[in-house]
Amino acid sequence: MSNRLVNQAQEVAREDLDRYKTLVNDAAKSGSYIYPIKGIFYFLSHRELWKPLASKLVPYLGLYASVVGPMFFLTYLPQLAIMVFVNGPLAVFTTILLVLNESAAVVSILSKSFLLQDALLDTFDGTLVARNSTDIVANGRELKSRGDSIQRLGKALKKPFARFSVKELIRYFMYLPLNFIPVIGTVAFIFIRGRARGNAVHDRYFQLKGWSQSTKSDWLKQHKGPYAGFGTVATLLEMVPVASILFSFTNTVGAALWAADIEAKDTEMTKGTAPSLREAAKKAE
Repeated sequence: MSNRLVNQAQEVAREDLDRYKTLVNDAAKSGSYIYPIKGIFYFLSHRELWKPLASKLVPYLGLYASVVGPMFFLTYLPQLAIMVFVNGPLAVFTTILLVLNESAAVVSILSKSFLLQDALLDTFDGTLVARNSTDIVANGRELKSRGDSIQRLGKALKKPFARFSVKELIRYFMYLPLNFIPVIGTVAFIFIRGRARGNAVHDRYFQLKGWSQSTKSDWLKQHKGPYAGFGTVATLLEMVPVASILFSFTNTVGAALWAADIEAKDTEMTKGTAPSLREAAKKAE
């Protein structure tokens, strides 16, 4: 009986490993993991895209400070007691990093839901305008004829970004204990967060395209690897304390650049073999 269970466990492990290998290979072939990095350079070289970030920087820092203080006061010592068994003397420093990352996650969820929503929307649409994808942006907002890519943005007719999600916060803290497992646990935590992050990066693009929920789900299912690759790199960047707000905006720019390339059929994803999916997308248009 025990041998049977061991064999079944090994079979499940092999299946999971093969599935993750496929995801990684698909992500590598698509090049999606590069777009968060492209977003950084594109953002830095296009000063007009700084405006939405600049307008929210002071309130964001105030929110960050109001979260970090209580988090250290309430969670540092209890987590230190656990981390001592995992990291020994280094626990003093690793626990500080852990609390900072937890704080960044809480701030990220709150800020994206209540503080940064409109600014991120403007950043995404502004990047598409800068990439001359004005036709698709016009599906979701009014556009002015003059000005830079941000000044041309008029009233938003549709807003796709979801408000505060209790489930997202619960899911974060539910998987947080994985970080107590050295290396493997942290990698698993980042990957799980990355997959969830990746599935949401093109919500605005799908809305502008007018895709139905079923078409959107089919597209994401067909391209699990690329979106997991983008989401994992984006998650790593947004885990950087304090600078997470900057990377939230550069990741948004990267997602828009990726959408512009998909729209121009200039990615491996759109060159691949998925005729039925492409046909469904055409019908949705």
